[in-house]
This record gives sequence, structure tokens and C-alpha cells, in this order.
Amino acid sequence: MKPDRFLIIAAAFAGFLAVALGAFGAHALKNTLEAASHLETWKTAAQYHLIHSVALLAVALAGIGFRRTAFCWLAGMILFSGSLYLLSVTGLKWLGAITPFGGLFLLAGWASLLWPRKNAG
Repeated sequence: MKPDRFLIIAAAFAGFLAVALGAFGAHALKNTLEAASHLETWKTAAQYHLIHSVALLAVALAGIGFRRTAFCWLAGMILFSGSLYLLSVTGLKWLGAITPFGGLFLLAGWASLLWPRKNAG
């Protein structure tokens, strides 16, 4: 199967952003996040972001048939990690209500690997 170029680019962007945000939180924002007791929240966001970026790269390299999985993971990264990043820096507690929807998208992406895709090879 031919690698999915669009998903490789998406994975590269997501992975770059995960590392950059992880480092930013660990260094530039560390004191601010610790003062607000949100450093662990930021770390969780960065961890899930990076893990799913690597998983996204794997399905991109595997080739066609994984777009459903990839889009679930992209939505999950945005909603799950994005809401946690924003909650960490703004303190807006209502953002925590978005996080579970991101988690559901991440789970849906993993579950979608269980069903064969039409025209996948």
C-alpha cells in the first residue's frame, strides 16, 4: 500500500506541535503552571498528543484505508489535548467538559482499527 501523504504531513505537524508544546510547558510556562496547579494537566495533554501523533504517523505510513482512524485521532488530539492545554493556561474549568469528547474520539480511532476498510488494498 502507498503511504498517505496528507496524513504523513498531519502527523509531522502534530508531532512537532506536541514536542514544542511539551517543552514550552516544561520550561517557559513551568512556574505559571505550577502556581495554578496545572503542570500535570499540561503534561497529560502533551503525552496524549505525542502518543497519538506517533500512532497517526504509523497509520499514514501503512497506506490507504486508515483515514477514518486518522480523523478520529486528529479530532481527539484537538479536543482532548487542546482543551487541557487551554484549561491549563486560562483556568477556565468549563473547558474540562470538552475533554471527554476528545477522549471518545481517541477511543473511536483505536476501535476503528478493528473493522476492515473497503478499498483498503
